[in-house]
Amino acid sequence: MKKEIADIRSDYQLQSLNIEDVSSNVFEQFGKWWGDAINSEIYEVNAMTLATATKEGKPSARIVLLKDYDDKGFVFFTNYNSHKGSELAENPFAALVFFWKELERQIRIEGSIEKVSDEESDAYFYSRPVGSRIGAWASPQSTIIDSRSILDENVSMFTEKFGEQIPRPEHWGGYRIIPAVIEFWQGRNNRLHDRIQYSKEINGNWIIERLAP
Repeated sequence: MKKEIADIRSDYQLQSLNIEDVSSNVFEQFGKWWGDAINSEIYEVNAMTLATATKEGKPSARIVLLKDYDDKGFVFFTNYNSHKGSELAENPFAALVFFWKELERQIRIEGSIEKVSDEESDAYFYSRPVGSRIGAWASPQSTIIDSRSILDENVSMFTEKFGEQIPRPEHWGGYRIIPAVIEFWQGRNNRLHDRIQYSKEINGNWIIERLAP
């Protein structure tokens, strides 16, 4: 018998999260949870939902991959002419969500966004496999195409043009989300989850608070 959607549920019981146990430094706390996720060998551990919006506030979301983080923010790379790139150009704010079901944890991040430097984009681009570098040229990301053969033709064209000396396209590079709010969510039983939120003040300090689930 088909299982009713409303009956699908899980009860979370692995761990708890208290303000007394978290770091006063939000990036150290992220690093601690990131290390736990890495050690748990979670598949695509760096996969995160990226939510953007138009200047009118119409939202969209998709999965992207975290490629770096430090005390300045969280970095991913993409085509600047893509749907998300267009939205970020007109509304430079975004949100991220990591969900690590194996740890019964999620992290929410909200903040402003900036492009990373050309040097940072170059460093990551030239670390990518040849096929991925060609793909950055071959795909007019988010535009309508008649068939996949267009991509195949573009791959052949740019492979012939560049060989293995593939430059980074001007339309491709990195974004950094500069966080204003980061929430750490630990699943608990009976849906009474632990939620600890860090909010950045104008003076640069972070306030740590517990949220009701």
